[in-house]
Amino acid sequence: MLSLDAGGIVVVALLIAIYVRAVRVLGRRGYRVPRGQQIAWYVGVALIAVGLLGPLDHLAKTLLTAHMAQHLLIADLAAPFLLAGARTPVLYFIPPKSLLVKLARRRRLRAAFRFVRRPLVALPLFVVILYTWHFAFAFQAALRHGWVHALQHESFLLGALLVWWPAIEPMRRPMPGELWKGGYIFAARMLSMFLGMAFIVSRHPAYSWYADKGRTHGLSPLSDQQLAGGLMLSVDIIVMVAALAYFFWQAALTEDREQAKRAATVAG
Repeated sequence: MLSLDAGGIVVVALLIAIYVRAVRVLGRRGYRVPRGQQIAWYVGVALIAVGLLGPLDHLAKTLLTAHMAQHLLIADLAAPFLLAGARTPVLYFIPPKSLLVKLARRRRLRAAFRFVRRPLVALPLFVVILYTWHFAFAFQAALRHGWVHALQHESFLLGALLVWWPAIEPMRRPMPGELWKGGYIFAARMLSMFLGMAFIVSRHPAYSWYADKGRTHGLSPLSDQQLAGGLMLSVDIIVMVAALAYFFWQAALTEDREQAKRAATVAG
């Protein structure tokens, strides 16, 4: 059953509209956004659409597993694709020009953004956002109040974008291939995996909201919770392995290019 939540529809439509506009503006200026980059953005948007407008939105009220899947789609999986799709110069054409000018004039805001996207700052902020929302009082408030649920989704996406930013570096083109990025994403996913493991090994349901609701789907509260933890753990492992492979590959390509440049300099 599809969800016709107005907020979700607006978010998805807005993400598509601002990107189409950015690509068209750049096209008029003679720059063609690579097809792969465009695909990355739309994959990210599609993942968000499935999370917000698919059947998971309804099931999240009765199954923790569905709620977890929704969060993984919206944040953990969508964020890296969105950042890859927004790689410069697209990044500077996504917001309206008037807003970009105002932001450029605010030095303190720019300095704050430079600070929070440092790896040793972005990673702790991501962990704080992730773990805070999984405390019972916060998680169940999101289930009871629509505006809190929307804030939760926005926070998860913001945290995911923040933690991926130092690795993907959308403000640089091409993305520098550096080995530390693999270790950085490994650390981020491991910290997320600890939360998934906590759900698996716990002998008591974490959220009273799901105490009886999962039984309509043939699951006890504890089984539902363990499945949710297992799903979180599995996605983290997949993302971690894929990221490690990708960043090691990028580092190797970067090293090959540097060696070729040095060889050309010596030969010249």
